[in-house]
Amino acid sequence: MTETVEVEETLDPNSTRGQISRFSALLSTQIKNNWQLNYPPEARKQLRSFSSSEVADLVGISPATLRQMSLDGEGPMPDRSEGNRRIYSLEQINELRKFMAERRPSQATSFDPQRRDGDKMQVVAIANFKGGCAKTTTALHLAQFLALQGLRVLAIDLDTQASLTEMLGVQPVLEVGDNETVFAVLRYDEERRTLPEVIRPTYFAGLDIVPGQSELQYFDYETPAAIVSNNFLGDEYFIRRLATSLRSVEDKYDVVVIDAPPQLSYLTLNAVYAATGLIIPVQSAMIDVASMNQFLYMLDEMLEQMAHFGASVDHDFLRFLLTRHVPHDVPQVNIAALLRSLFGESVLTSAVLETTAITNAGLENKTLYELERGAVSRDTYIRAIEAVNAANKEIYGEILKVWGRK
Repeated sequence: MTETVEVEETLDPNSTRGQISRFSALLSTQIKNNWQLNYPPEARKQLRSFSSSEVADLVGISPATLRQMSLDGEGPMPDRSEGNRRIYSLEQINELRKFMAERRPSQATSFDPQRRDGDKMQVVAIANFKGGCAKTTTALHLAQFLALQGLRVLAIDLDTQASLTEMLGVQPVLEVGDNETVFAVLRYDEERRTLPEVIRPTYFAGLDIVPGQSELQYFDYETPAAIVSNNFLGDEYFIRRLATSLRSVEDKYDVVVIDAPPQLSYLTLNAVYAATGLIIPVQSAMIDVASMNQFLYMLDEMLEQMAHFGASVDHDFLRFLLTRHVPHDVPQVNIAALLRSLFGESVLTSAVLETTAITNAGLENKTLYELERGAVSRDTYIRAIEAVNAANKEIYGEILKVWGRK
């Protein structure tokens, strides 16, 4: 028998592989340094406080009522800002919701919208395979918006780029190890874990996350062999694995928001199958619409094949969301009108605007909901937050319809 001897390869630093290896190492080091500088272990990312007017709007009471409650010592007691204004944490806002629901039982679901017995946990997948369509931004703002309404939200990052993970305060390179993503839950071997084992709390009250990182790609590598083996059937069938795992957390969450990968992969199919609602973000540009058309065509083909194996897909709602929209750009307006004429009410009425507010917030590793006053101009912020809120309210409305509340 001839013994195989492994010879260590000497990498030419000027070759393509050598350059890529060097660039990767340099960039990884810089990313780690930047993260440790901005978010050292002793200074974790935190959510800002909310003013009395913001709290009153979120809870659905008048500012005068909130002020009187504070004077009377009712409900959670706010802190004071440097200007002696009342400020509340999101935890306190949620306490206030519970307090108001008990005080006014006839309006309980308005103040405390968490699902009741018989309400189905909603799983909203954000999916498209065109880069730049604001898929992750949509998932992130939706997850935070729902948490701000008082819902218990789980975000699942299925994207190997893990931008959602980083924006929610977890650094993929530094803080997410092997077998700590949803791959651990979906894998086919003895190292498989349960979903609760890989869920992490975030700094955003009511919002937890299953982080992403590069190991997610292994699910797409391993699934073809698992299909051929014919060893994983029923609830363990490859397309049902995420849906099956979500049953273990139905008592803990009201809504699950899934950021699907930017390609039609086995992970994306798991997200689409597990979803009760599907949101497809699309920029109102012809190249983006053409790409979305390919996504829809290929998804239809694959779902047809899945139906032959008893894995039919049906959703409570499917909606298209116009993103990065410029309302005064004539070609964009025309394409938006085209989509509305073709898809009707399946296109959300509200469009998310192209705005420097979202871009600037992203540079600070924040969302619009996290920006401090004065971070961008007042008018720019108002236009941006109104557009994002309007779109999120429509999606929230679809969830409430499923729960029989609208």
